[in-house]
Amino acid sequence: MGKRNAAKRLKTATEVRPSAWFDEPARGKGPQLHAIEGGRRSWHPDDGDSITNVQPHERTQRYQKTIKPRSENQAQLMNAMDSHALVCAIGPAGTGKTYLAICKAVEALQKGKVSKIILSRPAVEAGEQLGFLPGGMEDKLAPYLRPLYDALADRLSPAQLKHMLADGTIEIAPIGFMRGRTLNNAFIVIDEAQNCTYTQLKMLLTRLGWHSTMVITGDPGQTDLLPEFSGLAKAAERLEALSGAAVIKLEAVDVVRHPLVAEMLDVL
Repeated sequence: MGKRNAAKRLKTATEVRPSAWFDEPARGKGPQLHAIEGGRRSWHPDDGDSITNVQPHERTQRYQKTIKPRSENQAQLMNAMDSHALVCAIGPAGTGKTYLAICKAVEALQKGKVSKIILSRPAVEAGEQLGFLPGGMEDKLAPYLRPLYDALADRLSPAQLKHMLADGTIEIAPIGFMRGRTLNNAFIVIDEAQNCTYTQLKMLLTRLGWHSTMVITGDPGQTDLLPEFSGLAKAAERLEALSGAAVIKLEAVDVVRHPLVAEMLDVL
């Protein structure tokens, strides 16, 4: 009899208030946490007792957010990556060149348009000598490739990223190891291309295979090479004449970092 009464009371309480309250005795003493489907939000006595005052929201994660362009040039860059096999994105720091390219790469992989992502970056120090770092090739290259890992971690969960790096679905390789390869059914991102010579860029461009997209990003004004050795500006000028390639030039107005960054670009 006692069990039936307890079950009846529990059923009645559930029908009146289908969600559970945390710290029930403390209600009315201040904001409390209220469990709802899809996440949690704070509850305050002024909200009243009605459960309808609590609006459930979708539980979102960083790597699930939708990417939208913040400027006209960024919109052109995203459209170019959808419609061209070869895209060259040139612009100052903070304009989202690398991030948008990696977002498009992850999107293409998740939709089955490509079977792998290949990210490459020249191992050139920005004025500092890092010396002989310990560990294998990946350990030695980690400081140079950290920005690429950060962008990937923003679009994929840690478990997904770890698994894809382990099985080769996502490959991060130095430019020196790209010679002789044919990259089919892949999304290739060449980052910091201003630190590549014209010969290196020519070698990289000719790696493009069937059903692949290659995006080259860089800022000719921030090369760590002598200006006459950087081949990005020269390569971009010649690529503009190709119908299957797109050269998108971003400007200071496209900077999405701190507003002071755009102002510094004008005075430095």
